Amino acid sequence: MTDDWQFEVPTTGSKHLPPDARYMEALSSQGYGFEVAIADLVDNSIDAGARDVVIHFLRDEDRLVSLLVIDDGKGMTEEELDVAMTVGGRRDYASQALGMFGTGLKSASLSHASAVTVVSKTRRTRAVGRRWLMERAVNGYQCDIVAPDYAQTLIDRYAQRPITWQGTVIRWDGVKNFPRHGGGGQTDRYLHRTINRLGLQLGLYLHRFLAREDFNITIAVEDVNTGTEYMNFGVEPLDPFGYPVPGHTDYPRRFDVALPTMAPVALQAHVWPAKSTLDGYKAVGSVLERQGFYFYRHHRLVQAGGWNNFRQPDQHLSLSRIAVDLPAAGGDVFRLTVKKEGVDVSPEFIAALDDARDANGRRFVEYIDDAETVYREARKRAGTSRKAVVGPGKGFDPAVREAIEDELPLLPGEDPISIRWQEMDNGNFFEIDRESRTIGLNRHYRSAILGGRRGGLNDAPTLKSLMYLLLHQVFEKEYSGSREKDNLQLWQSVLVSAARAELERVGDDD
Repeated sequence: MTDDWQFEVPTTGSKHLPPDARYMEALSSQGYGFEVAIADLVDNSIDAGARDVVIHFLRDEDRLVSLLVIDDGKGMTEEELDVAMTVGGRRDYASQALGMFGTGLKSASLSHASAVTVVSKTRRTRAVGRRWLMERAVNGYQCDIVAPDYAQTLIDRYAQRPITWQGTVIRWDGVKNFPRHGGGGQTDRYLHRTINRLGLQLGLYLHRFLAREDFNITIAVEDVNTGTEYMNFGVEPLDPFGYPVPGHTDYPRRFDVALPTMAPVALQAHVWPAKSTLDGYKAVGSVLERQGFYFYRHHRLVQAGGWNNFRQPDQHLSLSRIAVDLPAAGGDVFRLTVKKEGVDVSPEFIAALDDARDANGRRFVEYIDDAETVYREARKRAGTSRKAVVGPGKGFDPAVREAIEDELPLLPGEDPISIRWQEMDNGNFFEIDRESRTIGLNRHYRSAILGGRRGGLNDAPTLKSLMYLLLHQVFEKEYSGSREKDNLQLWQSVLVSAARAELERVGDDD
């Protein structure tokens, strides 16, 4: 038996197999989050040398109509724009460019809008534009040519803000997650939530650029009929390493990872101070998500936290963060995801971490021990030796989950406790399902407890927090003893009485 089959496959020629037009649908279904998609467009603006980028929400009274990203970069000629709008079109990226795959503009835009229009102008060429309309894109890759007069009109609309002589405007129409009906304050609530998340995303992943004096991102909201500007603010950098004083006097410290296939990679190891309330610490995911590696590519953060199979997340390592600037040529060791929100690392890198050392010969694994020690000592100084618990999950407001995870160590490998409103025929206030790790709340009392306000998945955060504190121990035991059963009955009786009183108050108000 030979091993020839491993190396050579005989062929008799080749055949051209172009992609089906429905590939556009696949391109728009890559799971781009809204904030990640906008960040991808801003990356293009940075690559174009932009100093100012404006993210502009346009509304018609209570209805959101369009979203635009405008920059004062070098702009594109008609030929360059055709390449930018071609599916899989590749240009020659500069050595420090943030773009990589040639798909970001199309996939990011069409993931969230039914149409994307791009208008651009250089110093020496007229304004030109192209539009992808999904209905036409899936019918043979038909890309519309924007009328030159309209292209210039759109450029002129943003003259001096930020476009002067050159720049690019990207316009989304038919944005999928815009509220369909803006009445009742829905549009205002949507803008508040979305702009807050967008500001945090851009502030974090582009914090090194935003820290420069020559680069700004502005988020604005304008009424297209009256010209009234409802909001206009600059995005602030959110430095995940921006503590005033480190949590350990020996850090930050550089460790070098020796790799057989490429030059050594530097790790800048940090220990955050315990109990920090700074946004740079608190805004980066949960306690378990915000620890670990922070990978940068050309000064753009591409992964915020995570251990990449080096170890499991651990409550005791919540102060540990390591900055890694990826080499220009990552080879097979570092592979960036298409959406630039994560890095796949090879087993070669993970294995080399055990032998990574600083200039004095100290090993990287000693840093892990130091970060854990800082956390444990901070707990002791606070007089806490709290027992590990099963954490909260679905139904709890993210701020509540974060506070609990900050204050209590979590049992590793345990599914979290969910809480939800459900129908109950017995008049109880709550029910416990050990198997599904769920606390059920009687939907009959929901409206009264919410004071008539509209509910949602994470509503009633105060009540749900108290229910968690009362009941989490039930899920940490195999069975309930007589004393615990008596307590459950006591709580049930008191809560039912309180909920009925709330119902009576609502009835009296009516």
